[in-house]
Amino acid sequence: MHVTLVHNPGSGKGSDAEELAAALRDAGATGVTPRAIDTIDDAPPEPGTDRVVVAGGDGSIAPVAVWAAGAGVPFAVIPSGTANDFARALELPTDTDEAAKLAADPDAATRTLELGRAAGRPFVNAANAGLATHAARAATPLKQKLGPLAYAVGAVRAGISEHPLDVTVRADGEERFRGSAWQVIVAATGAFGGGSTITPANPDDGILDVTVITAGPRPGLVRRAFGLRRGTLHDQDGVERITGHDIEVILPAHEPWNVDGELCDELTDAAGKTAFTVEHHAIRAVVPS
Repeated sequence: MHVTLVHNPGSGKGSDAEELAAALRDAGATGVTPRAIDTIDDAPPEPGTDRVVVAGGDGSIAPVAVWAAGAGVPFAVIPSGTANDFARALELPTDTDEAAKLAADPDAATRTLELGRAAGRPFVNAANAGLATHAARAATPLKQKLGPLAYAVGAVRAGISEHPLDVTVRADGEERFRGSAWQVIVAATGAFGGGSTITPANPDDGILDVTVITAGPRPGLVRRAFGLRRGTLHDQDGVERITGHDIEVILPAHEPWNVDGELCDELTDAAGKTAFTVEHHAIRAVVPS
């Protein structure tokens, strides 16, 4: 089986192309063609590619998944980021050698998943605005030293210093929420932040799952954080769930989004609106049997 290995040199540990290619060959791949992630828009995978393997963090997965889907082949993941939320959501191996074995297995199972888009930008896990975005920004300089714990430290700092946002959410043309909120999350797999989960989100159903954490006393954020970590957030009062195929979120002007762990300042239009869409059965991932 021939694989095209797309690697992101800036994603953290375990992203050396030669070492990754060697691991794939040791796992049984008969041919490996390395490609840097910033070159995938220049040309499709090489003829004869049976599978695209992406080695990087969560932010690398969606564009590579789209690239693989365009070539009609599945994609596999060798997680090498800080959070690796997609791997957690799909129960993929996080050890490099074990992930390479799955990626190179010609008989491995595949799972067809939805693909979200935020103002056209693809995502596989979730897009966040509000506290999670500011937490991610605070966590960024701490990732190398603290690993996934950096997200928890960032969340504490954001919870102390940030304020609720004015948020409007429309689903399939109908206004479903207008008010003050700490956070809004538009989810596909629903995994984000190195361990947080939007439990109702289902990446197989072709529907986006929106969670709004409404404004309330700042000390109550501790309970929200535990709910996100335990998957019980939607059991709490003051948490709104909205679903739809076409979502519009209106925020204050220039408010950033965190999309699959990548901070994005350019996704809102002049009115503060960000449009979200979903593509059902858009990408095909290699998963454990």
